[in-house]
Formats: sequence, C-alpha cells, structure tokens
Amino acid sequence: MKNTTAFRTERGTPAPLGATMRDGGVNFSIYSHHAESVELVLFDKRAADSAKTLRLDPLSHRTDNYWHVFVPGLRAGAQYGYRMTGPNRPDDGLRFDSSKLLLDPYAREVVDDDYDRTIASQPDTPNTAAALRGVVTDPDAYDWEGDEPLRRTLRGGAIYELHVRGFTNHPNSGLRRRLRGTYAGVIEKIPYLQQLGIDAVELLPVFHFDRQSAPGGRPNYWGYEPVAFFAPHRAYSSNQRPTGAVDEFRDMVKALHRAGIEVILDVVFNHTAEDGASGPTLSMRGIDNPTYYLLDAQHQARYIDDSGVGNTLNANHTIVRRLIMDSLRYWVQHMHVDGFRFDLASVLSRGEDNEPLADPPILWDIDTDPILAGTKIIAEAWDAAGLYQVGSFAGDRWAVWNGRFRDTVRRFAKGENGTVRALADAISGSPNLFGDPDRDPMRSVNFVDAHDGFTLNDLVSYDDKHNEANGEDNRDGRAQNDSWNCGVEGITEDPAVEALRERQLRSLFAVLLLAQGRPMFVMGDEVRRTQHGNNNAYCQDNEISWFDWDLVERHRPLHDYVARLLKFRRSSPFFRDERFWAHPGGADITWHGVEPNRPDWGDTSHSLAFELAHADDPGTHLYVAFNSYWEPLEFELPQVPATHRWALAADTAAPAPDDVPATPLPLPDDTASIVVGPRSVSVLGAIERLAATEGARS
Repeated sequence: MKNTTAFRTERGTPAPLGATMRDGGVNFSIYSHHAESVELVLFDKRAADSAKTLRLDPLSHRTDNYWHVFVPGLRAGAQYGYRMTGPNRPDDGLRFDSSKLLLDPYAREVVDDDYDRTIASQPDTPNTAAALRGVVTDPDAYDWEGDEPLRRTLRGGAIYELHVRGFTNHPNSGLRRRLRGTYAGVIEKIPYLQQLGIDAVELLPVFHFDRQSAPGGRPNYWGYEPVAFFAPHRAYSSNQRPTGAVDEFRDMVKALHRAGIEVILDVVFNHTAEDGASGPTLSMRGIDNPTYYLLDAQHQARYIDDSGVGNTLNANHTIVRRLIMDSLRYWVQHMHVDGFRFDLASVLSRGEDNEPLADPPILWDIDTDPILAGTKIIAEAWDAAGLYQVGSFAGDRWAVWNGRFRDTVRRFAKGENGTVRALADAISGSPNLFGDPDRDPMRSVNFVDAHDGFTLNDLVSYDDKHNEANGEDNRDGRAQNDSWNCGVEGITEDPAVEALRERQLRSLFAVLLLAQGRPMFVMGDEVRRTQHGNNNAYCQDNEISWFDWDLVERHRPLHDYVARLLKFRRSSPFFRDERFWAHPGGADITWHGVEPNRPDWGDTSHSLAFELAHADDPGTHLYVAFNSYWEPLEFELPQVPATHRWALAADTAAPAPDDVPATPLPLPDDTASIVVGPRSVSVLGAIERLAATEGARS
C-alpha cells in the first residue's frame, strides 16, 4: 500500500479523541501507549483499492501517547481505519499485528459491508478489503427541532424492553420491507406503544456490534458483542448511506420523545467482540491490548473472562474510563438518549487485579457526572464470574435490575412453599434487600422476565428449556427457570390449561405492576409472544425472536388488560412515593391474610394481602389480595372510613373486560369479604360513597 500525495496533512491535536470535523477538515486522534508506529488509512470510496495510507511521524504527530493528524478538506462520510506496528509478544500482553486495519474506538459510525470475522481472526493476514471501517460524521449537522432528553424521574410507568430489529422485522408487521427491523420501523409503531401505555423503551444493544460473532455460523441477534461504543448499529438503519444510521437513530429518538416516550439504551462496557486469545483483531486488541483488557498477571497471554464471552474490559484504567464516559456523554448530548442499562455492570467494579473495588472510579464517575445528571443509570448488578451486588451496588443514584424480585414472584406464582415473606419484601420495594431506608424505592427495577430467559408466556407454558435450535444440544441457557407449564408442555388446545395460563399471566402482570419500584417487561409479553421454550435466543434472528403482530388481535384481551392496569398504576398516588412504604414519607402499609391484620407467614402459606393508605389522605386506600393457592380463598376486608367504600379495580380471575373495569365497580355496602379465585389477584380501591352512588346510577 503506497502513501498518498493526494492529502495534505497538518500536525493536528490530541484532543478530542476520534475523528472530529473542524476548520475545514478532520482532526484524527488515537491513544496507544505501546505502538511504535501508526498509519491512518483513508478511503476515497467503498473499494479497498482506493485506500490511501498516511504514516504519522512520531516527531510531529505524536504527543505523549496520543497519535494525531489534521487532514484539511476531508468531509463527513469519509471512511477510515488505522494500522498499528508494535511488539507481538502475547506473553507480555502485546498483540500488535500490522497487517490488520483497525477500527477507531471513537468511530461515530461503522461500515461493515464487506466485513469478514474469519479473516480478522487470522494473524498476519491483511484484511483491508474485509475490515470494519469508521466513518467521519458531523454530530452537529442535524436539526433536533427543539428536542432534548426528557430527564424524568424514575417515577414513571413500565419500561418496555425492545429489540429494534425484532420489533418490526416480522413480515406481518405491516411495514414496507425497507423499514422492517429498523429505527424507522420503530417510529412507525409508536402509536402501538402509546396505546399500550408505554412511557419508556429500553433498547437491546444498538452500539455497532459484530453480527458474525455467534458460534456455528449463526447470527449474533441480541447484539451483546460491541465493536464501537459511539456508533449506532448500521444494519438497523433503512438509510445505508455512510452517515445514515446516525441520523435515522436520531429521527427515532426525536419521534419517541414527541410521543412522551423515553429512550434507554442497553449498553455493553464489560467486554468487546474481540473475545479471547483466538478471537479476531478488530480494534482495541491491536491498538493497545494491555490498556484496554484485563489480563492474567501470571500469564498475560490469557484474558480474564468475567463476562463469559472471552475478555473483560479494563474499565477502571484511566484511558478506558475516559472512553466510557465520552461515549455516555456523546449519547446524551448528541443522540439525546434518556438513560442506560449497563450489561453485567458488576464487571465495572473490578480493578486491574480483577478484584472488586470498594469505590470503583468508573461507577462513581457515571453516578456524579453533571452531563449525565438526570439520566437513568440502571445496573445489571452481577457478572459471569460470580459477583452479585443487587443489594450493594455502588453509588447514590444507581438503579438495579432486581433479580431477587424476579425469582420470588416466579416461585410464589407457581405455588412454591416458603415464599410469602419474600413476596412481601418484593412488593414493598425490597427494603430488606437494599437496607438504606432513605433510598428511592424506584431504584429497584422490578421484572419477572427479560430478553435472557423465557418470555412471560413461556414461563407459564414450559417446565424445561428447549434450545435445540441454537445448535448446542440444549446445553446452553439456564436450567433453573422457576417456570410451570400448567399441566402441558408447550402449545396446547386444552381450554382448561389455556384458561389457567391466561390467569397466571394476568396475575404475574398484577404483581409486577402493583409492586413498589419501576416495572419492566419484554416486548410482546402483553400478547403472549412465545419463543417456543427457547430461553437463550441470542442467535435466533427469525420468527422465534421477532414480534408476531398477528398476536395483537389474537390476544387482545390480555393486551387491553395490561393497558388498563398500566393506566391504573399511573393514576395511583402510591406509585409516586419517594420513600419505601411503611417508612416516613411513604404510604402506610398493613399486611393482611385471609383475615385482616393476620398475615400467614408460614412456609405452607400461599396467600397474602396488603393495604396502602397515606396519613394525610385517609380516604385514599388500596387493597390487594394475592392467592397462589389452587382453590379460591375468602379474604375478609379491612375497614375504610365511613365516608368511603371499597370498589373493585381489578380481578385477574374475571373475564375481559371485567378483569380491569374502566372505572372501579363499587361493592355493596354490606360487603365484608371477597372471594379471590385460585391463582388470582384482586385489587380494591376506596372511593367516596357519593361518587359510588352516582356511579351506580349511571
């Protein structure tokens, strides 16, 4: 490859990192402590033979460990990459390979049209024609039309975990083929999200990821193999121009904001797609391996693997901390996202010796950064190496995925013994888990299912996982799912089994949406989306994973039940409390059993009821009775003020639309108890007697 004479260059500056448009050209800057020489490779067009190589003179284009150059006249859309020369001594942690074109970690967009992971995995094999390339973008060349991040508190409705491609890629989505599986496709489906009552979506990874990284030639569908922390995944864009993905992603964010819906990104800063020692050299491995990755101190050719996929990012190294913080700030400032869910966030608490740090710098950087103030920061507070920090995660404002809530609710719903005390804690924001009485209870993100595991429908339809389609002889995925098939494994036409499953689903939604904390569920749960028992569909880019839009009408009663329950939650003052129930500043909570004030905490108990009231509003009451027993139970009702009476707000045993009436149905004056059906939930609210009388007349 010959150096070019077509480009005039100037010294450039170390800051900012990445490819930055300014002063009629582009400044390039990249960090490498161990590189001996650096080449910037520019492409006039898509073809590899258009590559022009600029060798950076270390005397004029290097400041400390930053290599930089300014190229006048270069514009947005230009494609580029780097080659690094240095020692290839894996035993010392150094893995330079000058044959490889490397992706800039700060690339704002990535082109992968001709990418080949196999070539990238072969040492000393040139990959210019098959490499990932960065694209120069101008982050300010977009009209936001006054849009800003919404910056709401955690006190919202449900978070809807959504896969950008899977949401609209099914042929029955009703979208033109070009829009299916894209950011633009999500825009088309915003009315559906509004009708359901969603006010926040959590997008599975949209950082550009390696689609070829799943084993056995299967696609990487979920996206948990990132290669670029600043670039939106290009395959999700219907606009395939070199800078099209950035603008289409922003179109989506702007449209969701106009609909009042927040955008939370599932971000992966714990590892990259370069995997273990035999993985491909794509970017960080070839730029400065010991800076970016945790290596075994005794055998530096080995990568520490706390992520379960081959490597672990060295997140508390100064350079990597800066990379992570710059990425998060970019997505807030230039892409207007509202928050982040951090995959395997406990990895970020580990130091360079792989031991957990008492006060991890990167976690506190994120917690206290003023640019990130007001954004959601949600931790998956565990990692693949056994660290579990759900009740002890660092920071003053980090929310966490409450895995204990998930496990408790599943076990109670299937009728296991010894679950009632744990259910009470889960319902009331998990104060025993988190300990601090002043903690905002909405920092508990409650969920019963997520992308990783059974869908909610499959949780009540399968006893065992069925992952044969993944090509791993059903060895992958969790064996312990706390699921119950209601008597038949998988799809059935037995009406009794189907009725039981419907009741179980409504009850699971009731527990989720009536507990203190921020609820989350997965796209399609509201219409019984199934993966046919596959609880690890990471490589299933097909109808196993996609949203089947025919289900919306097929399961309209469940969909409408969820929508009405979400509306009820948003209208209730109890789910806006900033303190745990039963703590100062929160609602008063009273626990009941089938008799008032006598909860049954025994191991064989399958019932629990609770009552909520605010001291400053004695007429506002909520009463919820849970019955996971296989027979109906009669619950004696507590008293309400004489000016009020109980009204039925929800009954998961009732047929639609009476499962959640449009307005609460007043109970007769002499009602002293209610019967809660088997494996059901009933919800009562206190209403004024005058309003109840007028409601009855109407």
